[in-house]
Amino acid sequence: MEAYLDNSATTRCMDSVKDIVVKAMTEDFGNPSSKHAKGVQAERYLREAREEIARTLKVSEKEIYFTSGGTESDNWALIGAALANRRAGNHIITTAVEHAAVLQPMAYLKEQGFEVTYLPVDRQGCVRLEDLQAALKKETILVSMMYINNEVGTKEPVEEAAKIVKEYNPQILFHVDAIQAYGKYRIYPKRTGIDLLSVSGHKIHGPKGTGFLYIGEKVKIKPLILGGGQQKGMRSGTDNVPGAAGLGLAAREAYSSFEEKLSHLAAIKERFLRRVAELPDTVVQGQAADGGGAPHIVSVSFLGVRSEVLLHALEERGIYVSSGSACSSNKKLPVSTVLKEMKLESSLLESTVRFSFSVFTTEKEIDYCLEQLEELLPMLRRFTRH
Repeated sequence: MEAYLDNSATTRCMDSVKDIVVKAMTEDFGNPSSKHAKGVQAERYLREAREEIARTLKVSEKEIYFTSGGTESDNWALIGAALANRRAGNHIITTAVEHAAVLQPMAYLKEQGFEVTYLPVDRQGCVRLEDLQAALKKETILVSMMYINNEVGTKEPVEEAAKIVKEYNPQILFHVDAIQAYGKYRIYPKRTGIDLLSVSGHKIHGPKGTGFLYIGEKVKIKPLILGGGQQKGMRSGTDNVPGAAGLGLAAREAYSSFEEKLSHLAAIKERFLRRVAELPDTVVQGQAADGGGAPHIVSVSFLGVRSEVLLHALEERGIYVSSGSACSSNKKLPVSTVLKEMKLESSLLESTVRFSFSVFTTEKEIDYCLEQLEELLPMLRRFTRH
């Protein structure tokens, strides 16, 4: 049996999404910049995808820009907004537990002369709002905060943070990395005070290499990719029509029967948490520990077993999990920045594994995983002690 429990890294593409991608590649393959019928048909795919995505956020389709994924969306939001608003100030605020797609652009902006403040987090990986309030100053032009932490599933206080920022100065831009949240929460940027929102397609059963950036209509932002003037000159390059079509359909599907999908995830997560709590020497990390946090992510430390050892032992039994952010998994497993910022003891830092679920995850997969953990852990711990 196989159990794919690494849905925060990527999700299985839905059959309906695959079908529309193939159709856009093989039948309706025109360039949307062309004026003939094939081009018009391709342009229709883009328009309909924008409309579908905009509907889920209750925004205008004119505020949706297609990108190559979450990393590009984050880079564009941060670098483009910082450069466009530099005359108003040079101070940016983010959190210490952001994804590398935010932390690396922040490092770049620091090299360009911007001042960056990194907010610390508590033991659950959550930002303290009083720290945000204290960090704001007249030079602040941009605040960036993830909605859901990709490693431990902690939900950051985005709505409250946006209110604090806008009350301090409505001109400060508020960016949210919603890559692990979109499709799991109803997110309404205009109601919340979000100016920029990053989303990735392959986290919601869409195609890899797709994503979008919501840019509020009044936001000043510079383009990072120049050329043919596509997407109103804001993101040049031949439009990825098949990807956009698949992304639009995945977005629509993510919010169809939404409560039913959330109930399924909640049941799967509760089943996993109940069973994993019965295993000796295990500690659940992040807000998932009290049943809160993301509905699809659980981070667990298995004391006495190194995470990479357990990961490969599970893999040999057809169970796929991860030891942290997938974007860092090709490196020699470094100690997680997120877990370090949560001030975990070294024994926990070295033994933490992430399990992440989707609407396709079954109770059988959960039960199989826990059965294998129950069998493997005593054996691996004996081996470690020797």
